[in-house]
Amino acid sequence: MKEKFQHTSEVIQERAVLVGVTIKGQDENTTKEYLDELAFLAETAGAQTVKMFTQNLDHPNPKTFIGKGKMEEVFEYVNEHEIDMVIFDDELSPSQLRNIEREFKCKILDRSNLILDIFAKRARTSHARTQVELAQYQYLLPRLTRMWTHLERQKGGIGMRGPGETQIETDRRIILDKISLLKDKLKQIDKQKATQRKQRMQMVRVALVGYTNVGKSTIMNMLSKSDVFAENKLFATLDTTIRKVVIQNLPFLLTDTVGFIRKLPHHLVESFKSTLDEVRDADVLVHVVDVSHPNFEDQIHVVNETLKDLEALDKPAIMVFNKIDAFTYEKKDEDDLTPITRANYSLEDLKKMWMAKSDHPTIYISAAKKVNIEELKDQMYETIKAMHLSIYPNQLLY
Repeated sequence: MKEKFQHTSEVIQERAVLVGVTIKGQDENTTKEYLDELAFLAETAGAQTVKMFTQNLDHPNPKTFIGKGKMEEVFEYVNEHEIDMVIFDDELSPSQLRNIEREFKCKILDRSNLILDIFAKRARTSHARTQVELAQYQYLLPRLTRMWTHLERQKGGIGMRGPGETQIETDRRIILDKISLLKDKLKQIDKQKATQRKQRMQMVRVALVGYTNVGKSTIMNMLSKSDVFAENKLFATLDTTIRKVVIQNLPFLLTDTVGFIRKLPHHLVESFKSTLDEVRDADVLVHVVDVSHPNFEDQIHVVNETLKDLEALDKPAIMVFNKIDAFTYEKKDEDDLTPITRANYSLEDLKKMWMAKSDHPTIYISAAKKVNIEELKDQMYETIKAMHLSIYPNQLLY
C-alpha cells in the first residue's frame, strides 16, 4: 500500500531573539526603536522575532558584545524555547562572533549579515546580484578564521595549493580572487552606466531618495504610470529604476533608488557605488519622508548624513512628507499640564514647524490615497523647470 505524502509549499519561519546594547549617552527609547527596526529587518528576511534582550553598558563588551550575565540569560532562553538564531543589532567583530558561537548552538547573525541576506534575497538583476555578492565576500573575508568553508573550487586543486597551505589560506585566496573579479565586473558596469547617463544629458535628472520603506516606489509608480515593485517591507527596491516623466510640458528623468537605513554596512555602500551614482549625478532630489513614523526626524538625519557622504546634500531638493493618511498623534487635554512632546504634535503643528525649519519646499501627501498629488506635481514642475532653464537656457519647452 502506497503511503500518501502531503506536499506543501509553506515555508517554516525561523524563530529569532534580538540583542541590543544601550551605550552610555544613548536613550533607552532609541535602543527600543533600533530593535523594532531590527525586528522588521528579521521579518523581511523571513524570521519571526520571539523576544528582545537589551543591556545598559558604557560600551559593548569587546569579547562577547554583551556582559557575561546577559549572555547566560540569553543562552538559557534560547535553549528553553528552541530558538533558531540570535541577531545582534550591531556589526560583530570576527573575534566577538567567534566567542559568541562557542557559547551558543544556534545561528548567530549581526545587523550587517542580516541586511546582506535581505539584499541577496531582493536582488533581481545581474547588476544588483553582482553588487550583493561583492559585499558578501567583503563581509566574509575577515571572518574566515572561525570557519571551515570548503568553498567550491573553480580552479583545479593540483598545482594551485602551495606547500603546507591551510584550508583557510586557500579559501582566503579564492575569496580575494572572487572580489577582484567582481570589482572588475562592476567597473565595466559603471562605464556602461556612465555612458548611458551621458546619453540622457538633455533632460533634468530627478532622484527619489529617503529612508527605506517610506513610499518612494509608490510615488514612482504614480508619477510615471509604471509598475515598479512596491511592498511594505524594507529594501523592496534594490535595482535603480529610471523612467521618463512629463508634468505639463516638462519632460524629465525620474530615478527610484535603494532606501537608506541607519548602521548601513560600509562595504555595502561601497558595493552599491554605481547605484548611488544616480543620486550623485541627479540635478534635483525628492526627499521622501514617512511622516507617520514616530521618529521620522531621525530618519531624515540618517538620509542627510548619507547624502553628505555622497557629496549630494547641497543639491536642490523637495521635501515630501508621505503617508499623512496614517499619521496619528496624542491630543492633550486642556487641564493636562505635563510638557508637550513630539507625540503631541498635530499634522498642522508639524507643517508649520517644517515650513519654517526646512531650506527646501515641503509638501504633505498620501501616495497610497492620492492626496495632494497635484500640489506635489506643481512643486516638482516649478523646481525642475527652474533647473532645466539653468542647465539648458537655449532649449525651448513646449
